[in-house]
Amino acid sequence: MGHSLDTIDRAILRIIQTDATLSVDDVSDAVNLSRNACWRRIKALEQSGVIKGRVALVDPASVGVPLTAMVLIRTNAHDADWMKRFQATLHSFPEVVGAYRMTGDLDYVLRVRVADVPAYDAFYKRLTSRISVSDISASFVMEEIKETTAVPL
Repeated sequence: MGHSLDTIDRAILRIIQTDATLSVDDVSDAVNLSRNACWRRIKALEQSGVIKGRVALVDPASVGVPLTAMVLIRTNAHDADWMKRFQATLHSFPEVVGAYRMTGDLDYVLRVRVADVPAYDAFYKRLTSRISVSDISASFVMEEIKETTAVPL
């Protein structure tokens, strides 16, 4: 990252991570900058890649996918071809909302959003038919205690 963040940049980021729908006027008032100076900083943060995008956060239950499964995967295959197929497979599944290559005993952890356990089972069957793994298991989230997209600043 080539962008050095000062206290004003961090304040802007804290504000828009909480509510990206705020106007530049609202953000500039909150950080004590002129509208133009604030707009230039936001544009610089976008151009440098610090701000990767602006999205709407959708309530999963409202759209029929209230169940989160944490899928734990071990594999004996670590060659480049397998990893490329695995990544392509994960990108083709909209249920996979997070995928992480891990250190330690596990190779990968997936965060998967589905309607219910039968929907997870269908996902599991489709995934394992497309990619070989040595072990796969899932734990279902019973309660979301903290869920945020905000990066600590």
